Amino acid sequence: MATAPPPIRPQAGLKVEAQRFWQRVSEGMELSQLWSQFERDARSGYRFYSADLTHQAEELSWVRRAWDTTKKLFWAILEKLSPARRVLLLIALILLFFPSGGFTYGDKAGEVHVEEFNIRMWGGLLLLVLLLLELADRVVMKRDLEIAKDIQTWLLPGAPLQLPGYQIAYATRPANTVAGDYYDVILRPGPTPGEDRVLFVVADVAGKSIPAAMLMATFQASLRTLSSSRVSLAELVVGLNRYACSNSQGGVRFTTAFLAELDPVTGTVVYVNAGHNAPILRKSSGIVERLDTGGIPLGILPDAVHQIGATSLQADEWLVIFTDGVVEAVNTQSEEYEEPRLIRLVDSAAASTPPELLRRMLAELDTYVGNTPQHDDMTCLLIKRVDPARST
Repeated sequence: MATAPPPIRPQAGLKVEAQRFWQRVSEGMELSQLWSQFERDARSGYRFYSADLTHQAEELSWVRRAWDTTKKLFWAILEKLSPARRVLLLIALILLFFPSGGFTYGDKAGEVHVEEFNIRMWGGLLLLVLLLLELADRVVMKRDLEIAKDIQTWLLPGAPLQLPGYQIAYATRPANTVAGDYYDVILRPGPTPGEDRVLFVVADVAGKSIPAAMLMATFQASLRTLSSSRVSLAELVVGLNRYACSNSQGGVRFTTAFLAELDPVTGTVVYVNAGHNAPILRKSSGIVERLDTGGIPLGILPDAVHQIGATSLQADEWLVIFTDGVVEAVNTQSEEYEEPRLIRLVDSAAASTPPELLRRMLAELDTYVGNTPQHDDMTCLLIKRVDPARST
């Protein structure tokens, strides 16, 4: 005869429900992970609200400087709200600091009655209403940003191009949900049929988030259109620059870019550096060559002239193309990662493959920055030439 399962004690049931509740709230994260996330968000929020704070005069006392900073920070927060929500916040703050009170009165029978009221509770409720309104805006914005992120991911290349004798890896990390960085690897027609070239592009639109991402999309569209024709790299850059100037708001939204065209048979590389961080070409001997020939960023002057540089990529040599977000990544002491560290990393991993080096680079950057919010997107594109027998 089957026995009935033992009844669940009320205390055990409450414990299970509490565990489920905490699991749902924390999404399974440990306390250390939650604290790290809070610390990162707090740093990012302070940087956002304090961006408009002016430099304090040194002759002021620390009390005066602290009061002045607090006042400016308060206004910086208040001005981020709509006028109606500003009034709601001010009322809530007044009620929170208003002392609780009450009054007494007597009835005809001579009994004394005491009525108490807690105004602070209404201040807390108003703050809760304000929080819910801001949360609704955040949810809507986050949903739109996630859609924009999906579109941007679709615009970027997927799996690396399989090119005999070469290995390729790339990655990007937005400072926000969407990025202003762009990278691409395009197989385009060469000067004669059968002599295709591979175009490597890394670009960085001035600014961040949605405005930069929109300009990145227009840059990608113009690049893809121009690169499909049998034009030289110099003509391609001229067309990109003119198109960028028509969308740069008078040069304010310019784009730094590095474009390199590779002949996969000979390893010859022609390139243009339009105001971008000079990529690293590491020779098999360990010598580092900087690819800095070019001109000013795209989108500033319609008639700008960009010089064409030339080099070659031979066996066991690396081409490392990156944006400034990599070398300007900062740690908790506001110290930048800088190029010497990147070069040392490439030297130490010269015998590895681009995917392996990319993983090491991202892991090292994660360790270096910790919970410090980054002010710029990070993008890196790695190319290594190897013997065809070893690339399979």
